[in-house]
Amino acid sequence: MLKPLFLCCLFLPLTGMAQTQQDTIRRVEHNLMPWVQFEGRAPMRFSIEERLKGLDIPGVTVGVIRNYRLAWAKGYGYADKEEKRPVTTETLFQAASISKSFNALAILKLAQDGKVKLDADINTYLKTWHPDSSKGTITLAHLLSHTAGLTIHGFPGYETTAQLPTTEQILMGQKPANTDKVKPFAAPGAKMQYSGGGSVVSQLILTTVTGERYEQFLQREVLNPMGMTHSFFNQPPPPEKAALLATGYENDGTPVKGKYHVYPEQGAAGLWTTPTDLAAYIIETQLAKEGKSNKVLNQQMTQKRLTPYLNESSAMGVFIKREGRWFNHNGSNWGFASVYYGTMEGGNGFVVMTNCNNYLIIDEIVRALADVYQWKDFQQTEILPLAASVPDSLSAQFTGTFVTPSRKTTMVISRNGDQFTATFNNGQPCKMYFTKPDSFVITEEPAMFTFKGDTVSMRTGGPQDMKFIRKP
Repeated sequence: MLKPLFLCCLFLPLTGMAQTQQDTIRRVEHNLMPWVQFEGRAPMRFSIEERLKGLDIPGVTVGVIRNYRLAWAKGYGYADKEEKRPVTTETLFQAASISKSFNALAILKLAQDGKVKLDADINTYLKTWHPDSSKGTITLAHLLSHTAGLTIHGFPGYETTAQLPTTEQILMGQKPANTDKVKPFAAPGAKMQYSGGGSVVSQLILTTVTGERYEQFLQREVLNPMGMTHSFFNQPPPPEKAALLATGYENDGTPVKGKYHVYPEQGAAGLWTTPTDLAAYIIETQLAKEGKSNKVLNQQMTQKRLTPYLNESSAMGVFIKREGRWFNHNGSNWGFASVYYGTMEGGNGFVVMTNCNNYLIIDEIVRALADVYQWKDFQQTEILPLAASVPDSLSAQFTGTFVTPSRKTTMVISRNGDQFTATFNNGQPCKMYFTKPDSFVITEEPAMFTFKGDTVSMRTGGPQDMKFIRKP
């Protein structure tokens, strides 16, 4: 295991405050909190370096906004482990679904300039492909707020050597597209259901209306005006950017084949960027909302963008969270994960990006930021009791090798004195904390593990639930 490096810190050099800023950064770096704490015990804290190693995560990068300014940004670990290339503040990560925030900015800019109408039938603007409209008329507002009633949640992308489909082929589900066709499943405006497919429809509308390549329009009209000059939507990335691109990694620590996937679904997942550039976008959104800037959208259109369209959360390219106090988007591409949040008032926010799909370190860094900056909306952890020590009579029942029915995941439980550890797929041993005589948790996975005979059930409360069966 390569030891993660702490690299390249960029911070705003305020006179008389530089040392205080460095102290604040160090507090964040050594204050990561897991998803669970235990009654009667001092709270657990980890450093970023410890968690990169313990969670087998190659790298992570962080940006923090205070009072409408970038306070600091810093990279940790490796952009590419094999090359021993460190993460710096200029390392580019795939923003994945955060791309949808910028896709919405572009469409709303067209609306602001009178080139499209948000409430018009999208067939008004489409020429080479048309959606099935049997369930009702779809508008741009529907597409941007995930209320169009269209299918396809997300996209896996394509290997760097693969033939890429056109936008129309993606929408029709025709080879070389690797996803099904985008089609209606509900009446437009009836419900909110996340649809990357809808974002690709708006991508086609933009290129049809403007007659430009998607990446060209986004660069000139959206990214550059906000000062996001390191970022781009080109798919595949420009060759001259190769040395700055983070390599994506699978959850088992192996690099993604070809280092990353390519996403012709640009409006849904195509942005490469940095926390510093994303911070510029968050700040511009906050200032535009207050009528203090209009680099892309004016105040009226920005406020419209930040207004939930159907439910209390889904606005146009953003989600409104924490009882309306923050706007947000998450992102997850093959080998990458990211999140940003910005306050609706006061000019604060943060960005965390990593080159693997493990959101756990993102959540732990967010808790550290929340603790240091006293953002109470993100300080929640689960508090559980600890059971008495496990009797020796149960040691043989609990230890051994367990596998999932698919045999894709192996869990080896070992005992050393009073301490049990669980090791998954030959990774780092995870300390087990028994909350009941037959149940335990680990800090590395927000789940409850329960023994029943030769079976261990892992319950997450979602689609990640699984069972492990003792291996003979």
